[in-house]
Amino acid sequence: MSSTTSLTELCRQKALELGFDVCGFSSVDVKLYREYYLKWIEEKQHGTMQWMERNNDRRLQPSNILPEARSIVVVGLNYYQDAPEMRGTIAKYALGKDYHKIMYKRLKRLCTWMQEQGGAQKPYVDTGPLLEKPIAAGAGLGWVGKSTLLLHRKYGTFMFLGAVVTTLDFDEDPVENDHCGSCTRCLDICPTNAFPAPYQLDATKCISYLTIEHHGSIPVEYRKPMGDKVYGCDDCLDVCPWNRWAQKTREARFLFQGLPDLAETLAWDEDAFNERFQGTPIRRLKLPRWKRNVCVVLGNIGTREDIVRLQALVESDDSMVAEHASWAIQEIKERCS
Repeated sequence: MSSTTSLTELCRQKALELGFDVCGFSSVDVKLYREYYLKWIEEKQHGTMQWMERNNDRRLQPSNILPEARSIVVVGLNYYQDAPEMRGTIAKYALGKDYHKIMYKRLKRLCTWMQEQGGAQKPYVDTGPLLEKPIAAGAGLGWVGKSTLLLHRKYGTFMFLGAVVTTLDFDEDPVENDHCGSCTRCLDICPTNAFPAPYQLDATKCISYLTIEHHGSIPVEYRKPMGDKVYGCDDCLDVCPWNRWAQKTREARFLFQGLPDLAETLAWDEDAFNERFQGTPIRRLKLPRWKRNVCVVLGNIGTREDIVRLQALVESDDSMVAEHASWAIQEIKERCS
């Protein structure tokens, strides 16, 4: 039987062989900032993400997920790439194929290996009641920065996370110190002032939340601050000094595959939208919210040539889309008068 130490390193080696860029280990009793999370929920700073209110007996105590769980294995996969040249911006994590399936298949293979070592496992890739970022910090994969994102010395903030709760007893990795220092670039750059304080995020003001998770109309006060962001926001990531060493992802499926001009996408029907975004994170947005976001972006950066496309939506059966198209037309006329 392998010693605990050698089993830990064998598991790390297996994870890297499967294509993950990093792998770390924490106790199942890892520190999870329980009081902050419950206050965050109580103050409704999670917005309409109601799933974050459920299963907190497991989310805040991972040992409740799996009887006799001892450890959590955390893996990371770099997704960085340069922003493509296009009118409008899409968060880098969503430029290519959906990471959930890609990572989950690899995690299942890792679980098969762990089962052969005598363990029982439950893998997660943003799909279960786990607080991945503080768990990853507890597993030595970096520290939770002032932007509330995980920061890794080598890969910065551009890293997908996956976790496996297991009954195997692995050695814990040393916890990384906080290296944010006095830097506040991530806080200062936020167009909507979504950070009430360092290490705190009000998701209801975050452009990523507003363009992805929020289902209704974009509040008027946040439309101009959205700028050219059609899906998500990387502002607080892009300015982080730890990303100066960011390396292009090795996973070709994460790379951008091109997109027609935003104004052209306003003429899409459901079939066209689904065909283009099949297998990507954007597919889950659905067409009305995509058009809502595009209208806001064109209202901010569009030209008079875009008004024809926008005008076609003013009589849309979807009142949300129609209202955003009308707003965009008015903004363009005022700006280009």
